[in-house]
Amino acid sequence: MKIAVSSSGNNLDSQIDPRFGRCAYFVIVDTENMNFEAFDNESIALGGGAGIQAAQFVASKGAKAILTGNVGPNAVKTLGAAGVEVFVGQNGTVREALERYRNG
Repeated sequence: MKIAVSSSGNNLDSQIDPRFGRCAYFVIVDTENMNFEAFDNESIALGGGAGIQAAQFVASKGAKAILTGNVGPNAVKTLGAAGVEVFVGQNGTVREALERYRNG
């Protein structure tokens, strides 16, 4: 399963970026083998609608869940409509958040 994580850097040891729509990167991880890809968040500089655009991007990459600090209501609706589960209140590194997710 693919999981997206809002991140301040482009690898598993980067810190979680608590801002979903304006995070620096999305790290998308295949939880079966821990292979990952990091993508620049192109919506970071938008004046408005960053969360919705970020949600559409995450969904387009096949993620089934997003681990992040906070997500606005419009992005939550967009993610929900795409079947992406939202897990807020995340902190630490991308790797740590993934371990917590995998351990329930």
